[in-house]
Amino acid sequence: MDEPAELADRFEAQRGRLRGVAYRMLGSLAEADDAVQETWLRLARTDAGAADGGERIESLPAWLTTVVSRVCLDMLRTRASRREDFVGGQVPDHIAAAEAHSPEEEALLIESVGRALLVVLDTLTPAERVAFVLHDSFAVPFDRIAPIVERSTAATKKLASRARGKVRGTQATSTTPATPATSTTSTTSTTSTTSTTESAPHRHVVEAFLAAARGGDLDALLAVLAPDVVRRADPAALPLGAATEIHGAAAVARETVLLTRNAQHAALALINGAPGIVVAPGGRLLLALTLTVDSGRITSYEVIAAPARLRELNLAVLPE
Repeated sequence: MDEPAELADRFEAQRGRLRGVAYRMLGSLAEADDAVQETWLRLARTDAGAADGGERIESLPAWLTTVVSRVCLDMLRTRASRREDFVGGQVPDHIAAAEAHSPEEEALLIESVGRALLVVLDTLTPAERVAFVLHDSFAVPFDRIAPIVERSTAATKKLASRARGKVRGTQATSTTPATPATSTTSTTSTTSTTSTTESAPHRHVVEAFLAAARGGDLDALLAVLAPDVVRRADPAALPLGAATEIHGAAAVARETVLLTRNAQHAALALINGAPGIVVAPGGRLLLALTLTVDSGRITSYEVIAAPARLRELNLAVLPE
């Protein structure tokens, strides 16, 4: 049994890695810190019990990874069972509080993981997310992940493979809204066929549009918008009284400049098989932009904010 001070020091040496694991699984800095704290409490209880012949820890890093993963899995399942829905609408208070408390730290974490990846991870089932994060981000072997997600090693490999396909947009995607994770209902599906070659010009234009929006650069926006461009938007995406549809490059560019703050929380993503933009404060999906590009300019784009519509989107991470 370790002395309390020695045990605390050994735990602190692992805290940063545990926080990284928990953040990728939960997508919330506040919740990640809660999971790490719960892991410390379990460690302290286990170490105390070891003195009385209880469980002994052979490898502290491995033990801590297992425990924090189980804590996160429980939190994800609780979130799902309570039908907490962070898609669309107002960003939840605890996420906003985490950003307000330490915006620089939150921004660094989001950048290290990838804003689009955090959005896509939220579309996975709890078990898929845990298996994918542990294996693909932290190289934990499948035989160690299997007991955490309560599956065989072979089933865990399939779980991670399915999650990887969703993240990369390479799995068959439903042509109808997704069924709940527990449903066994089969749906007609098609595979995304947007190739890197086909999407490259589209992506270049979308990247230029996002860069101009972030910088509030009116001239750069006009350069990527077609003269007769149309912007359509769900009412929830707009300031009170704003038109749901506007026409013309000048009007669209002016509005985009006024909404520059949203662009600071935006990232490129694959939306329904084509390059688009997700707006995700704190890594949680708030808006999605689908854009039509023709001859190197944006001819129309739609801002999707209604939660039901956001849930129907097929989201994936754009390849580098």
